Amino acid sequence: MMITDYRIIRSRRKTISIEIDSNARLVVRAPMRVPLYEIRRFVNDKNSWIEKHIEKAKKRNEKRKDVRPLDLRELRIITEEALRVIPVEVERYAKIIGVTYGRVTIRNQKTLWGSCSSKGNLSFNCMLMKVPERVRDYVIVHELCHRREMNHSPHFWELVGSVIPDYKLCRKWLKEEGSLLLISSHDR
Repeated sequence: MMITDYRIIRSRRKTISIEIDSNARLVVRAPMRVPLYEIRRFVNDKNSWIEKHIEKAKKRNEKRKDVRPLDLRELRIITEEALRVIPVEVERYAKIIGVTYGRVTIRNQKTLWGSCSSKGNLSFNCMLMKVPERVRDYVIVHELCHRREMNHSPHFWELVGSVIPDYKLCRKWLKEEGSLLLISSHDR
């Protein structure tokens, strides 16, 4: 099947890229001067990837229909639990990695599981209390490793892998299952 229904966004970029949006629709980003026939050829060349990922997005959207949003009381309980658990784990893993850090804050973020500022302050999503413990550990280690490498270079991933050898499985879980948890904490 040839993909013909997509939105084109032109900008001052240098390359063509494709993405599947949250509504399972194809979005093509292209440089201003790239002719339409080139965009069509690019999309046609990526046809199997596009079809596969549109199907994944449709399945994910079907799962989303079954997600019950958390009420404010449930959210408060999860946040309180995160405030008790996550700072203890941050301290434990910081010693293992050999790094220092600033403040640890817990938030209810729409898209992020964690972040590390240039000053060493760490922020974590309260919904980490709903993920498997190993995945939560991965997010904590990931942010602490940014205290050594403020990027996602091969050296950064080596450091993460030295503490969480199966980190790729954790990342996969967050990508495939985690988005449903983030939705449940914001669809009120």
